[in-house]
Amino acid sequence: MKGLPEERAAELGRYIVENRATVRGAAKKFGVSKSTVHKDVSERLKRLNPTLYQEVKKVLEQNKNERHIRGGQATKYKYEEMHQRESGGAETGEKEPA
Repeated sequence: MKGLPEERAAELGRYIVENRATVRGAAKKFGVSKSTVHKDVSERLKRLNPTLYQEVKKVLEQNKNERHIRGGQATKYKYEEMHQRESGGAETGEKEPA
């Protein structure tokens, strides 16, 4: 979604609040860059709709406070997947003969 920056800022703000979305998630959903999302919700939205801006700010602050947890979970899943691939995906955890 390209469109008018003001309309996009409002839509991004509503999406973030309704879905508790991250900047990265909103960028992917709307087909814009993370920089664009950040500029829209931190600058444009602040001027256009201060109430929505405050709600978005709370969600993004919560996301920021939880990012270390999400990063740890992502790393855990990455190594679990690697381990499963290395073991041939066998449920018993035994490697298949070469």
